[in-house]
Amino acid sequence: MTDKKRSQQTDPEHRFSERGAGGEYHQHAEDGAERLTTAQGVTISDNQNSLKPGASGPTLLEDFVLREKIFHFDHERIPERVVHARGFGAHGTFECKKDLSAITRAAPFQKVGKKTELFARFSTVAGNKGSFDIPRDVRGFAVKFYTDEGNWDLVGNNMPVFFIQDAIKFPDLIHAVKPEPDTGFPQAQSAHDNFWDFISLTPESMHTIMWLMSDRAIPRSFSTMEGFGVHTYRFVNADGKSTYVKFFWKPHAGLQSVVWNEAMKTNGADPDRHRRITWEEITEGPQPAWDLAVQTFDQEFADSFEFDVLDATKIIPEERLKPEIVGTMTLDRPVDNFFAETEQVAFCTQNVVPGIDFTDDPLLQGRNFSYLDTQLKRLGSPNFTKIPVNAPRGCPVHNYQQDGHMQTDQPIRGRVNYEPNGWGEGPREHPLEGYTSFRQEVHGEKARLRPESFNDHYSQARLFYISQTEVEQGHLRDAFVFELSKCEMEAIRIRIVSHLRNVDEELAAAVAERLGIETLPKPAPAAQPTRMDLDASPALSIVMNGPGSFKGRTIGVLASDGADADLLRGLMDAARAEGAKVKFVAPRIGGFTDSKGEKHPADEKVDGGPSVLFDAVAIVPGEESVAALAAMPPARDFLTDAFVHAKFIALAPAAGPLIEATGLSGKLDDGCFDFAEPGVAETFVARCAELRFWKREG
Repeated sequence: MTDKKRSQQTDPEHRFSERGAGGEYHQHAEDGAERLTTAQGVTISDNQNSLKPGASGPTLLEDFVLREKIFHFDHERIPERVVHARGFGAHGTFECKKDLSAITRAAPFQKVGKKTELFARFSTVAGNKGSFDIPRDVRGFAVKFYTDEGNWDLVGNNMPVFFIQDAIKFPDLIHAVKPEPDTGFPQAQSAHDNFWDFISLTPESMHTIMWLMSDRAIPRSFSTMEGFGVHTYRFVNADGKSTYVKFFWKPHAGLQSVVWNEAMKTNGADPDRHRRITWEEITEGPQPAWDLAVQTFDQEFADSFEFDVLDATKIIPEERLKPEIVGTMTLDRPVDNFFAETEQVAFCTQNVVPGIDFTDDPLLQGRNFSYLDTQLKRLGSPNFTKIPVNAPRGCPVHNYQQDGHMQTDQPIRGRVNYEPNGWGEGPREHPLEGYTSFRQEVHGEKARLRPESFNDHYSQARLFYISQTEVEQGHLRDAFVFELSKCEMEAIRIRIVSHLRNVDEELAAAVAERLGIETLPKPAPAAQPTRMDLDASPALSIVMNGPGSFKGRTIGVLASDGADADLLRGLMDAARAEGAKVKFVAPRIGGFTDSKGEKHPADEKVDGGPSVLFDAVAIVPGEESVAALAAMPPARDFLTDAFVHAKFIALAPAAGPLIEATGLSGKLDDGCFDFAEPGVAETFVARCAELRFWKREG
């Protein structure tokens, strides 16, 4: 890479030296340039042909160059993660904004201005590595802090609650959502019988299901979604005093999602959409950033709160306990090698540093066991901490662990590989600086139990639903109908509706009616009746927590030869002033020539750059070329989809034939701007800060 951007190869025969007898290219290293070698460091003379006795002879077994190359290729793949297989990572920095030394020893929070290196990885949960970026799914949001007292992994999601309360159910949940074992499909989808059968028999999942059916499950990008630590942890200070803590990541870019039809079309047009956006944001700006906020509280608050703070299916509403910003994470460097870093990074919830401790949340306790075990299986050795992306950076590592696969250094020198020893050699424990667990009294009968305080499964599901705007509630209803319509078994659909009756009667009735369920089933049995007295939490709405500006977003401009140059310039200037980008879509990838004779290269050809890839669109064709443009189905789809997806649209006067061809004549609304003068661009871009013209959805 050069200047954090991909280098552009313009000469297909770059450093071409000669061609072989078979016409193959041989690129020879120049003086002082890198030599191609084997893994043993032996320079390779010919990387195009295997060793043979004569040009037409059989390949010789002694060709160690060929054997090593094929051997390594055959073993390139490692087992993918069971969950969170499709991920994207980047390097960054965390800067402390508030001194928390009074309540925690944790290294990143000891001094305002202190910076800590980190690596963040975002992921989907259900799909494999080859799936697409925008399924309806939970997103992983994991951050590895390389602190000066060891690595701390904050392994969370973009939703603050989880489907289950006890880790013993995790294999069942994942088996249910993964492709069915007999057919091997569907991939990266929850819209099938197995998943909804499991959910219909697991009422504790209903709160998370509301999040999953909401627009939170289809974020626009990683940089426009929140992150949550999910569990309640402990902060522990130097005196051993404990304070409960929950972690939040608040995006600087504001919250934003896509609509479902848009998500499906985006996955077809660009299945790497989230990855591509993140790469561009890091290399071109504005760089993705989130504030880390914490809810901290004591045992008295925990005892007085309506729900159990150790229940991973519950939240503490932000209006009840406001999260306090304590630092900022900025992603500022992409990985140099996807496999070495993004694929091999190993997160473990058990990786904590002095000042951070666990609670008795049974889901968290199970995760502490599971993550280490899965990394051993996936990476093949307990020495996975020697992989650079997993190795501590801010502190030395000294221990007596030895040998094993992938031992890449010599941590032990001399005769001593144990402790205590009488030789006066080797590292020793330190009771004052070392990690100490919070001292708490534990008692009770040994049994397989779940607290009665965990048994309210519907009240917070209702809280989430009533906290959404009407637009978001409509999307949520649509999602239930879409997902359940994919279930072949009517009994499953009926059971889900019976649960929804405990959440919201109007929601249940609407879903039932659209599924053709003529008689509403009885409400599902509830261990605790749904609380109707909980106030709505505006913090749970995406629409009510948008960015407030169009910074970092992109306008897709569909243009053709003869496009009004002044309108184009006005739009580019207005976008630049707002911190937004303009990308041109044209009939040819070579671009178009505007009305003043200036040639503009196209960022996308019209059939490869649909409007789903942009946050707002403008249609600026040339008067003489618009008829040909209107005859192109992808051009008509460009405008139609933007309109259906409630995007803001700027329409130049020459766009008339395209508008007529799409059947939108007479249907344009206040979200569509008459782009007749360059000055309209400023008004258009300012209005785009609202992101969608939701009134268009009716």
